[in-house]
Amino acid sequence: MSRESSQSTSNSHRYFTVWRWHFYAGMFVAPFLIILSVTALGMLFMSNTVGRDGDRLTITTPESTLTAPVSTQAKNALSTLPDSTLVKYVAPRDADTVALFQIKSADHTNTVAVNPYTADVVNSTPASSALYDTFNNIHGDLLIGKAGDYLLETAASLTILMILSGWYLWWQKRKSLKAMLIPNEAVTNKKKRPFIRTIHATLGSWVSILLLFFCISGMAWAGVWGERLVQAWGQFPAGKWGVAPVPMSIDHSQHSTTTNTSAPELHVHGAAAPTHGSVLNSSKTKEVPWVLELTPMPASGTTMGENGIASNIPIMIDTVDRYAREIGFVGRYQLNLPQGETGVWTLSQDSMSYDMTSPTADRTVHIDRYSGNVLADIHYDDYNVFGKFMAAGIALHMGTLGWWSVLANVLFCLFVIIISVSGYVMWWQRRPRNTNEGRGLNPPARGQQFSVWWPLALPLLIIAIMFPTAIIAISIIALLDFLVISRMAFLQKLLK
Repeated sequence: MSRESSQSTSNSHRYFTVWRWHFYAGMFVAPFLIILSVTALGMLFMSNTVGRDGDRLTITTPESTLTAPVSTQAKNALSTLPDSTLVKYVAPRDADTVALFQIKSADHTNTVAVNPYTADVVNSTPASSALYDTFNNIHGDLLIGKAGDYLLETAASLTILMILSGWYLWWQKRKSLKAMLIPNEAVTNKKKRPFIRTIHATLGSWVSILLLFFCISGMAWAGVWGERLVQAWGQFPAGKWGVAPVPMSIDHSQHSTTTNTSAPELHVHGAAAPTHGSVLNSSKTKEVPWVLELTPMPASGTTMGENGIASNIPIMIDTVDRYAREIGFVGRYQLNLPQGETGVWTLSQDSMSYDMTSPTADRTVHIDRYSGNVLADIHYDDYNVFGKFMAAGIALHMGTLGWWSVLANVLFCLFVIIISVSGYVMWWQRRPRNTNEGRGLNPPARGQQFSVWWPLALPLLIIAIMFPTAIIAISIIALLDFLVISRMAFLQKLLK
């Protein structure tokens, strides 16, 4: 065999080896990508029509634009559920939209929409029961809890490997970036399969960068790589406000909220202070900026804080709302009431919660329930580098930057569905027509054995190790191959 022939055979073996990696990864991740894309489209539609939490419900604006006191609105909201307490107030988005109150009893948590001008109750529904929440729960864990979260994280990890192998395959076919991004009509129109492959690979070349970004930003909130690794070291430094599990002093003679607007005391395991996520996230739907979610909450009753509500003003929901407006909160914002004796008032406004469009305007303010002091006033500029990346990245990921980002996300989701479906179409068209041979997965170069090509395998291995669920999945597959598949002729025929 000549040197050129030997080199050509070696290149062919490398190509087919990478193609098989790409094939197996694609067969696994494509169903998850379709599910994620469909549910993302559902969330985009719901959040921009009725609103994530129903805040876009409109009311008739009266001639007088004076609104009823927030405490009056809250009282009427509380009357819809016996023995309930007020957990959160969400200010109206626009002049003609409702105010929202989240109320909680021993058995129920409801979201009550109130006309801010008349204080009349417009609607009351169980919290987190909207269609948006259903899409969000499927998108987050497939409705099967931690197992679903780990499956989706694994799919996202393997998607990164699939993207890298796809780039290699298409580069080998086109040999230039321009040819990868612009379809070649001379090739495209020859056969059905080359046409589908061109659409699959060309569209994939355009979408893959954004898909890579979405995988990383999505995994940063996942249960292993996100919560255990990235989010753990990327959280906001709570030491800035002197968080302590037990407050230094509590004087119950100081100003306090009315009895029916103070949420039940939060149960905290051990001596650890409750986190922003455990206190402010009311369901699986994320409501706290990524960088703050694992950060401990400040505590009321300490000597911390300053420049808050004046000492001669009673601290109640009306005065806290007025103070929020005085310090710059405009339009929709969220006011969480103190939970337990050491709880704080929390004012927040961020793009992730659909409060406004700009992630650089994120702001969270904590106020001592007794002294009225501001314990923390956190802006986007206070976030660390990865916190800023996540604030901007999640806004792009969720399409909250305005109508242009909604349209971009819709197109992106549709393209991902097309790429995933076209991959299956190519597989179906390539299957052997013989009845016996046509059974099974029929991967590329079926029945052939190829050695590992280390120049490409090593980078893929490094990326897999970076994302724990990927290396776990690869290890499980390798063990199954060695212990089960290699020892059973039927499975070998089906899978190899």
